[in-house]
Amino acid sequence: MFRLSNNLIGILNILTFLLSIPILWAGIWLSNKGVTECEKFLDKPVIILGVFLMIVSLAGLIGACCRVSWLLWVYLVVMFLLIVLLFCFTIMAFVVTNKGAGEVLSGRGYKEYRLGDYSDWLQKRVNNTKNWNKIKSCLIDSKVCSSFHDKYLNDTVEQFYSEHLSSVQSGCCKPSNDCGFNYAGPTQWTKGNTSSTNPDCGAWGNDASTLCYNCQSCKAGLLDQLKSDWKKVAIVNIVFLIVLIIVYSIGCCAFRNSRRDNDYGKYPLGR
Repeated sequence: MFRLSNNLIGILNILTFLLSIPILWAGIWLSNKGVTECEKFLDKPVIILGVFLMIVSLAGLIGACCRVSWLLWVYLVVMFLLIVLLFCFTIMAFVVTNKGAGEVLSGRGYKEYRLGDYSDWLQKRVNNTKNWNKIKSCLIDSKVCSSFHDKYLNDTVEQFYSEHLSSVQSGCCKPSNDCGFNYAGPTQWTKGNTSSTNPDCGAWGNDASTLCYNCQSCKAGLLDQLKSDWKKVAIVNIVFLIVLIIVYSIGCCAFRNSRRDNDYGKYPLGR
């Protein structure tokens, strides 16, 4: 008669296997139907995740229900490595997002963002030309500044300055406050008289494909959004880590039971 731990591992892995099917399908769909750089960038990781979940769940399911000890052993090794990797990623997420915050401006509802305020590790990632070109393509494809323009199109300059913009909108869709540009529209600004040495002033362009996508403030705005997202992910990871540890413990019990049952089958008179 199967023990409780074996049954629990079997049920959990059936659920994981069912979850892997839509994930794998989504990755294949993105690979065939994806048209933007962002979508194409996601297809391979999603397919790998789907295949990984499917193989691991099958190993756990067969190992627990059919009492195949070596499959359960493989399952537990993979689970242990996953716990270690998730723990390391969670710690890293808290460390690299510990620095950086928007600068409050007098008379403005939004903040401005400086790249140097964020961790060196994150700065290196966005300062890499290849990485940033992909990110910039994603920002343009997502139409973050197009929707920004449409939303605030009828604002007067006073109304616009009082708006609470997201970090990406503030960093990528408008010029830096240092530049002293004159407001003509959410994404339309005319150059004024300024002695600012901020390099972002020269990087700004009114063209929808230029704006401030090449600005340091855009990279900083993205990192601020990433910082917020990573902290949320890290909290979810802690919960997921606890669940994995519980499942791993149940899996250890199932492995012990399967090995004991197999030994009993080999040596029935000695037990």
